[in-house]
Amino acid sequence: MEGQRRILDLCVDAGETLLANGAEIYRVQQTMEIIARSYGARSFHVYVLTNGLFASMEDGGAVQSAAVRSTPRVEMNLGRISAVNALSREIVAGRVPLEEAFARLAQIRATRGLPGWLMVSASAFSAACFCYLFGGSAVDAFTALAPGFAVGVFTRALTRVRTPLNKLVSNMLSAGVVALVSLACVQALGLAGVACSLDKVIIGGIIPLVPGVALTNGIRDVANCDYLSGTIRAIDAVLIAAGIALGVGLVLKGAALLPGVTI
Repeated sequence: MEGQRRILDLCVDAGETLLANGAEIYRVQQTMEIIARSYGARSFHVYVLTNGLFASMEDGGAVQSAAVRSTPRVEMNLGRISAVNALSREIVAGRVPLEEAFARLAQIRATRGLPGWLMVSASAFSAACFCYLFGGSAVDAFTALAPGFAVGVFTRALTRVRTPLNKLVSNMLSAGVVALVSLACVQALGLAGVACSLDKVIIGGIIPLVPGVALTNGIRDVANCDYLSGTIRAIDAVLIAAGIALGVGLVLKGAALLPGVTI
């Protein structure tokens, strides 16, 4: 009985780690089932949603152990997903005892993400690249570094707020920062006689906010017949997009009312 409970705890911990870091529903469920089967679990059942999972283990037709975990996604860390997948393959191969698997999983869960300076730099660089990709000039791409950097700093600051903001509000504020910094840079360059496209700079700046992973995972979940989870992720992507649109629109509308500002 105790051994079965330990197997269940390991499966749930592994599934929670995958789900919290942005893994697809089918990957979470499949990994948990593979781990349970590899350790000889009897009648293991699991049901996974985008923000929680339910698992039980039966013996002789009666439920002996059950677990429910609420799992809100707080960050995207594909390295942890890859590490859990690698651990599950070793478990299937019979190379990892149960207690060692717990220790390995704890190390994976404690793995830190990329340093802040690198994430902010990547945000700035991706903004410049996407600005150029969407038809901006070299000047536009160089200008997009500023809003990309600003939104990288701002979003990291939001993660340190003691009371997290609503997702719609946080994305609206982040997009507003992009629009405000982009407008300031373009206006400054205009006064210096340098032509710059405001729309291309803003497009590049908001790319780090675009919910590409949520939308892609939503489509993959629907393709795997996880309709409820796919719909939830699609709604999540729509809400993020709405927040971005509201943030940019409000800043541009407010700036248009100011004297001497040309948009």
